Amino acid sequence: HEDDDRIMGSTNVSRWSYSDAKAVDEFFALAYAKERKLPVVVVRLFNVVGPRQIGRYGMVLPRFIKEALSGKPITVYSDGLQIRSFTYVEDVTRAIIDLSLEKKAEGEIFNIGNDQPIPIKELAAKVKEKTRSSSEIKYISYDQAYGDRSADFEEIGCRIPDISKIKNLLGYRPQYDIEQIIEKTVEYFANEKKGKR
Repeated sequence: HEDDDRIMGSTNVSRWSYSDAKAVDEFFALAYAKERKLPVVVVRLFNVVGPRQIGRYGMVLPRFIKEALSGKPITVYSDGLQIRSFTYVEDVTRAIIDLSLEKKAEGEIFNIGNDQPIPIKELAAKVKEKTRSSSEIKYISYDQAYGDRSADFEEIGCRIPDISKIKNLLGYRPQYDIEQIIEKTVEYFANEKKGKR
């Protein structure tokens, strides 16, 4: 939930700097909203996916799709039991626009995401099915995935947004479920591979 306490890792693990920097940005934005009456709305996005996305920086869905379409192994880190939810870019765009036009949203924080959980190993299986790929699903350790940088990596087992606040204010409901998200994203990357984009 937007008001939950934050979990912060050690400053020895550089990955936490991303979370901390975003939190400081929120402090500044909310301070300007309170002190200067700046019409600020803070949004927290959860695993936004869709066309044109690249597979770097933990973007697991495009990475899985590219691996499946190329016939390479679909690489799942650790045991694949990490639970996430994915939100289609059109749902996010609509939510941001609607929040920007709503006066009651000013000075508030909103999670924008999809609250339907899926284990990463199940996501890999769905990608394999939707792409009709012969790729094997291969499990690798974080050490294999990140090499020397694995010490800078800490995994959160489950990350799903509570979206009740935006639902209550705007009636927001994600229009795309995980099946549709995978299908639309696969279609984009398949067309790109064929040179149609």
